[in-house]
Amino acid sequence: MHLSHRILNRATLDRQLLLKPAKLPVLDAVTHLAGLQAQAPFPPYYALWCRLEGFQPDDLASLLLDRSVVRMVLMRGTVHLVPAADALAWRPLVQIVMDRALTAANQHRDPLAKLDHDAVAKTTGELLRERPYSSDQLGKALVEHYPETPAASLMFLVRAILPLVQIPPRGVWGKAGQPTYQVADHWLDGVAAPEPSAAELIRRYLAAFGPATVADMQAWAGVTKLGEVVEGMDLRTYLDPDGRTLYDLPDATLPDEDTPAPPRLLGPFDQTLLSYADRTRMISDEHRKRVITINGLVKGTLLVDGRVRGSWETKAARGSATLVLTPFERISKRDTAALERAGRELLAWAEPGKAHEVVSGDPG
Repeated sequence: MHLSHRILNRATLDRQLLLKPAKLPVLDAVTHLAGLQAQAPFPPYYALWCRLEGFQPDDLASLLLDRSVVRMVLMRGTVHLVPAADALAWRPLVQIVMDRALTAANQHRDPLAKLDHDAVAKTTGELLRERPYSSDQLGKALVEHYPETPAASLMFLVRAILPLVQIPPRGVWGKAGQPTYQVADHWLDGVAAPEPSAAELIRRYLAAFGPATVADMQAWAGVTKLGEVVEGMDLRTYLDPDGRTLYDLPDATLPDEDTPAPPRLLGPFDQTLLSYADRTRMISDEHRKRVITINGLVKGTLLVDGRVRGSWETKAARGSATLVLTPFERISKRDTAALERAGRELLAWAEPGKAHEVVSGDPG
């Protein structure tokens, strides 16, 4: 059975809780969504704001503070916010991504080539058993042990070889500061995690993003050879418009392609735009170049009829905040009004106590 681009779009919106606000506890939502992109501290809050009914920043901040969720390098070697058990179960599965980074051509490869990586890991573990260290503090402490190696290279190494979590206040709404690290096993002492399973990782991905190709799964995880795992799984198969095999969970349903998709404001770094090899189910290649910058930043976006049609950003001053909508093409008056209404709601949520303004630019 072939699935159209429109059905794939609606399936993604449905599983990403973007067809209508969901009534879910925040921890259940983070679990269902297979974690949230968290390269910057606050995108997870925006991701949940546009997906959950009545979401407030403290709903997520409290889970970080009580260690129910953590921020750590996982899929694709990027920081994600995930439930504690997933952090422990998934990090070994994506360790190969970090190993590749250590052998890639970059400014750290030569300084690190002469070091005993296991010895550095042991030294770092001993330091962190005493207390958490900020990035600067840990870099300086390691230089005392390895004075011929730059602190930046030592930090690049330990972030790759150790399962470090970025602990609060990093990632707590409204708080600032550089990353402060602790080893995941220490920070999450007492958390029971299932055995690492690539098949289970794929099932979680499909629950949040399916149907999808093996290439999509690998693009999300950063891990190769998942086709070998898929072959041993009981999955439903379809074909995409180009004849590629799509996989899905056996009991997963697909929404009708005519299912309405109300206009939405997706936050910066939203995972719907980053979790596929073929992203055209959500965004055209032309628009993608305007949303994802050369240095890897991902702008907030306008969804109209389920697809990216523009971007947005906020500009905050002492007593005011302005949200600027930038459409990439002409948008109907009705949809523009819905996006402007969503913009006012977002400002009231993110910038309370200030004067608010929503500005719509000309398409182009």
